[in-house]
Amino acid sequence: MQIVHHIDEKLALEVRRFLADLPADSGACGEHDPGWLKVLRESLGHRTMAVIAREDSLISEPGAVVGYLPLALVSSHLFGVYLVSLPYLNRAGAVAVDTKVRDALIDAAAELADQFKAQYLELRHQGAGVEHVSITQNRDDKVHMRMAMPNDSESLWSGYNAKVRNQVRKGDKAGLTIEFGSADLLEGFYSVFCTNMRDLGTPVYPRRLFGSVLDTFKGGAELALVSHEGKPVAGALLLHTPVGGTVESSVPSASSLREAKQTNANMWMYHELLKRAVSRGATTFDFGRSTPDSGTYRFKKQWGAVPSRATWQYYLRSGEVSAVRPDNPKFRRRIATWQKLPVWVTRLVGPTIVKGIP
Repeated sequence: MQIVHHIDEKLALEVRRFLADLPADSGACGEHDPGWLKVLRESLGHRTMAVIAREDSLISEPGAVVGYLPLALVSSHLFGVYLVSLPYLNRAGAVAVDTKVRDALIDAAAELADQFKAQYLELRHQGAGVEHVSITQNRDDKVHMRMAMPNDSESLWSGYNAKVRNQVRKGDKAGLTIEFGSADLLEGFYSVFCTNMRDLGTPVYPRRLFGSVLDTFKGGAELALVSHEGKPVAGALLLHTPVGGTVESSVPSASSLREAKQTNANMWMYHELLKRAVSRGATTFDFGRSTPDSGTYRFKKQWGAVPSRATWQYYLRSGEVSAVRPDNPKFRRRIATWQKLPVWVTRLVGPTIVKGIP
């Protein structure tokens, strides 16, 4: 069992080949790509590592990769220490050729949590999660929302119900425009993102996070920026990730300004994102996690997304799993205060806070 703190390009290639060869029900996904460890290390300052299992080899060369678990140590004086697979992302967790190897990966991760005196180890598994002696708590109150993609934009449009089509048409009538690009759209996207996060009462991620994603996943990551009368009003980070022999498109971050609500900018943007995914050959569109029957859940469901299990699992060493979650009642007053701050203040202070939240 290897604990690797910096994955070089040769090892990254090995891991990607291993992930590509795993069966569809293994839990392997785009978030397992070793590039994410680089992104989290460079942009959020996390200490990143990976537990890698190899098959036994009778020759001097190491055996093939048979198990992989990426991890990031999230640490701050304000919130404490946590070992997570992986922060910012909704899924990762342990993937292996069999349960014996998977259990060994989790054993090694639990030992690391002990070593770092983390309050807990958090494994963001897909599906129903796994059974392991170290896992003492599950969190399954949210679901992944995914949509099977048609082969062309015409089929996409005909698959919408009348209400969705009407809302998209309102965006057309409002004269909304969209651009797809990279670093050239970063400032416009980030401006919208910061305002939206302030309105939600959530500390904002640093701009360099999105810059690092664009740089690390060239060709697979892009920004979308929607404008109304020349002003940016909505934006999204869109990923197109090879998973096995298919492509999955996903939106880890998206925002729209409240002042543009009457233009239906958010609805119109998601239609354009789905069209873009079709053009890139995606077979699945991942809308991210949502609480069943919440507003975001209903928003995603109207497009045709269906829920699938999203189990986050914990090796809890101290405290409570919910201690630093935004929905914890103890944060209500702080959220209300944050929503009243000027955007420039949240843009300055937010990144320092958010990097300590698992």
